[in-house]
Amino acid sequence: MTMSVNLFFVPAAVAAALFLCAGCVDGDSENSDRANQTHPLENARRVDQSNQKDPTAMNNPVVVMKTSMGDIEIELLQDHAPITVENFLTYVDEGFYDNTIFHRVIKNFMVQGGGFTADMAQKKTHAPIKNEAKNGLKNMRGSLSMARTAVVDSATSQFFMNLVDNAFLDHGGRDYGYAVFARVTDGLEVLDSIGAVPTGNKAGHQDVPVEPVTILSISRKAE
Repeated sequence: MTMSVNLFFVPAAVAAALFLCAGCVDGDSENSDRANQTHPLENARRVDQSNQKDPTAMNNPVVVMKTSMGDIEIELLQDHAPITVENFLTYVDEGFYDNTIFHRVIKNFMVQGGGFTADMAQKKTHAPIKNEAKNGLKNMRGSLSMARTAVVDSATSQFFMNLVDNAFLDHGGRDYGYAVFARVTDGLEVLDSIGAVPTGNKAGHQDVPVEPVTILSISRKAE
């Protein structure tokens, strides 16, 4: 088990080297212009059509994320991101995500979770995995991607959920990119509600919900 420092939460000395520490401002500005646009859930299904299979045609696993603000159903796109999905399901089956929080919420951008408890203690994780950002999937509204540091292959347990289309997070946009591995299939309104909660500073971290938003559990959906 190893500790990892994931995207958005890094010492100030290295912040300038990380994509989103400076990019959060750019991202918020870019996305605020699109905040009132309609982003149908179908957007989260779109992939580059380079002889790849439609992820909706595969028998992909589905999980249910129970949060303190409601339930979200998520399809895991294992046909495009097999390493990432296997890693995510390992944490799911271990109960790792139970009673963790969304520790980073930026309106009109994304919400991030999967690594901290309510007292802002970071949980120990398994070893980092290979970055599958080159899989053709896009950081679109309703999609889930892995958080990481400036090191390309550094993702462990933390993930973020895109509130809007965030093309600048895709592979080749500004750097190697962030690996999309899943999409919300039900409960998008819950995600939007989480993305609108008041935030502040806590334990040296920014954009932390004032009232904790808890991931009560994530489990595989019964077939």
